[in-house]
Amino acid sequence: MARNTSEIVVDTLHAWGVDTIFGYAGDGINGVVEALRTRQERIRFVTVRHEESAAFMASAYAKWTGRIGCCFATTGPGGLHLLNGLYDAKLDLAPVVAITGLPYHDLADTFTQQDVPLDRVFADVAVYNARVMGAAQAEAVTSLACRTALARRGVAHLALATDVQEESDDQPSPRGAAQTSGQNWQDGLRLPDPEAVDRAAEILNGAQRVAILAGRGALGARDALERTADLLGAPVAKALLGKAVLPDDHPHTTGGIGYYGTFGTHAVMAECDALLIVGSTFPYVEYYPKPGQARVVQIDVDPQRIGLRQKVEAGLVGDARASLEALNARLRRKDDRSFLSLAQAETRRWYARLREAETSPRLPMNPSAPVAAFGARLPADAVVVADSGHHTGLVARHMKLGTGHDFGVSGLLASLGCAIPYAVAAGCAWPGRPIFGVIGDGGLAMQLGEFATAVAMQLPLKLLVLRNGALGQIKWEQILFLGNPEFGCEVPSIDFAKAAEAMGGRGFTVSDPARLEAVLDEALAVPGPVIIQAIVDPNEPLLPAVMSVSYSQHLAKALSAGTKGAAEIEAALGREPSRSMMG
Repeated sequence: MARNTSEIVVDTLHAWGVDTIFGYAGDGINGVVEALRTRQERIRFVTVRHEESAAFMASAYAKWTGRIGCCFATTGPGGLHLLNGLYDAKLDLAPVVAITGLPYHDLADTFTQQDVPLDRVFADVAVYNARVMGAAQAEAVTSLACRTALARRGVAHLALATDVQEESDDQPSPRGAAQTSGQNWQDGLRLPDPEAVDRAAEILNGAQRVAILAGRGALGARDALERTADLLGAPVAKALLGKAVLPDDHPHTTGGIGYYGTFGTHAVMAECDALLIVGSTFPYVEYYPKPGQARVVQIDVDPQRIGLRQKVEAGLVGDARASLEALNARLRRKDDRSFLSLAQAETRRWYARLREAETSPRLPMNPSAPVAAFGARLPADAVVVADSGHHTGLVARHMKLGTGHDFGVSGLLASLGCAIPYAVAAGCAWPGRPIFGVIGDGGLAMQLGEFATAVAMQLPLKLLVLRNGALGQIKWEQILFLGNPEFGCEVPSIDFAKAAEAMGGRGFTVSDPARLEAVLDEALAVPGPVIIQAIVDPNEPLLPAVMSVSYSQHLAKALSAGTKGAAEIEAALGREPSRSMMG
């Protein structure tokens, strides 16, 4: 029996290894939905509550697995809703195939209902973008979409008109009939230029104080990275997406960098005379060494990203593990460990200050207390997801990941509302692994419906929501970046524990640090999806490890201008860790 266009597309995706598709049914994509219905034994269809979530799930699935993430949506508004999650994939280099509907082919571009030319709309987000013209073309373009998504580590988009989806009698052209399309991915190990490796080794061997910045591109290179750090006596700072590159208690790591950075990272970036960047394009350039201070070596599989943030003297274009192994063979072990010792001392001082906040019995509860206690209960194989916001810095600083943990968050896009979609994708990528998520009340209010998706799938998701009644990060950006009083950051008071119960999950609430341990233990003993809402202090500052002069001036200006809770904020600035951050 002849297959229609939708069936060919779905079969081709499966041949490329796609086993899960995230989406939301609609009349403009129902041909694809029917093809999925008849192929349920081969491809799992995860129904979401919002198309944006489907795209986030596809992006996260690609990041978790390294394989193609796939999502679909209907015509017009459905396809438009995908864009936020697809930009997450684009900016974090995740291979995703997105399928959207289009109006009937003879009504397209005539102002018919939901007449949005999604192929043109997706022109910026996609590395490959095509209208499927018929059944005869479907296999070739779907294969090319998959191949391009993998090769260019980005989004490929296929748009199918409603009637074309169910077309099966399309006749190929004479030339098209002779074309064949393979469903196999060919890749190779990219190795750096040996001369560049020699140059990099010369720079690093000649330096006295080498720092390393590791990002998500180093995730598969832990052993080689540890060897490099040991040879160079180098402390390792981790960009947020690289949080799981090394365990947080590793003797060489100083923790995060940037606004979520640490005393140790600040010290090594201020004092290093050479910087090795491995698999990272961390965007906040003010947290790198000052221009001209350090000689820079960078390793990245993408030559476009070499020298993107810092002037690079030696760029190694290649696989992180292979590049580090080649570099290690040329490095001389540094006997002087004083720079590493400095970083370790500053890192110990950092965690001592954090511990004061984490164990504070004060009411209202310090937001670091539930995050630290939650992190202390991570099973050995836990997957940790975070949303974007105030709590992201708390996760970066107060949740210590170990060997065997994985971590995910929206990176360069830093989109609010990503946490539950990332958690659902983790449940699909690694069935049975416990999933720990941390989210703010703003992000959860935005994507609360996807908790119902987790319930429907009975995922082992434990979601900690910090309720402070505000968009905390935006509040502190208004204060520190601009010197303005908080405005427009209020979040409605929602009882998320009751919402969890209403959706078929379980909900718990804690507001007193004296009850924190007991409530967490009870909540984590419950199977299936759980929301634990922690009522926390809205006036606990989110500060960089070392406050700049301009930030301090802006803070004083905002407080004097009438920022809500100014007295409470001033009191918090006198407590640790804020007191040490203020200098």
